[in-house]
Amino acid sequence: MRLLRSSLLLAAVAFAQAPAQEVSPDNGIRIREFYRLASQVQDRVWPNWSQAPDALLLVTPDHEFLTRHATPNGFQPAGKDFVFRPRQFEPGLQATFPAFGSMPVMVIGEPKNTSSKTSTPWLITLLHEHFHQLQYSQPGYYPGTEKLGLSKAGGGAMWMLNYPFPYDKAEVARGFADLRDLLHSTATERDPARLKTNASAYIQARKKFFAQLSDDDRKYLEFQLWQEGIARYTEIKVAEAAAAYRPSEDYANLPDFTSFSGYGAKRLQGTLDELKSVDLKQRKREVAYSFGAVEGLLLDGLRPNWKAAYFTRPFALGTYFEE
Repeated sequence: MRLLRSSLLLAAVAFAQAPAQEVSPDNGIRIREFYRLASQVQDRVWPNWSQAPDALLLVTPDHEFLTRHATPNGFQPAGKDFVFRPRQFEPGLQATFPAFGSMPVMVIGEPKNTSSKTSTPWLITLLHEHFHQLQYSQPGYYPGTEKLGLSKAGGGAMWMLNYPFPYDKAEVARGFADLRDLLHSTATERDPARLKTNASAYIQARKKFFAQLSDDDRKYLEFQLWQEGIARYTEIKVAEAAAAYRPSEDYANLPDFTSFSGYGAKRLQGTLDELKSVDLKQRKREVAYSFGAVEGLLLDGLRPNWKAAYFTRPFALGTYFEE
């Protein structure tokens, strides 16, 4: 019995002295750099963006690390500023949703396990997700999305992903392809006179295309362009704003570090290239990313103050073209 008590005591001491699970040094550097970068660029891109929630859940193959959020049930301390639990989400996830209550949380895997692959694209993707936090935290966001009436089949907010838009309908796909081509040629036009002419033609063609859709289909596509398209647009704008950003020494010494200089131009060109060939039948709701982003860029030239209406008249980019 005495031997058993001694063994249990030694085991308890060993457990108490075992180091707590902590974020790896490289991941800690990346997360700190994200908040450092955000503090320097976010309010230059969107007014008052810094007032949005900024909770982040990092998903590694074995654990999840949460920061800037009240500790939910099932989490334990993990060093300074973090709590952790065993992994529950996919390691390649890049999303934002209210994972632990009402606050929107950025949920993202390590760079190597996501489509970002390396640290700098990963930080810019995080700013995309952080923009969703700004969207979702607006007082009218959730009541407004409910008023769209697009969740008739139930499932809560899953309609945002699963709404049965007629992606495979031939006339819709053809109309979208024609509008896509006109948007691309208009957004890349550099001659002011031709740009004005092309923009007028685009606005009329846009009205005609959306008028052919049912009321619910029109609202759904407009919503996706407003939400995901402008999140991609924001990616481009923060990447451009970060061109002169001076990263910390720790971040610059990461093995996968790449410069912020030139990344904005690369992200812009990648989005234009994506738009040029994006196919409605194949990509479905994902067409909204490049299409809506380029509409945002076009609005910058046509209606420089369009952002003032973004949160006061939400869920449809078309209203900003018609002003």
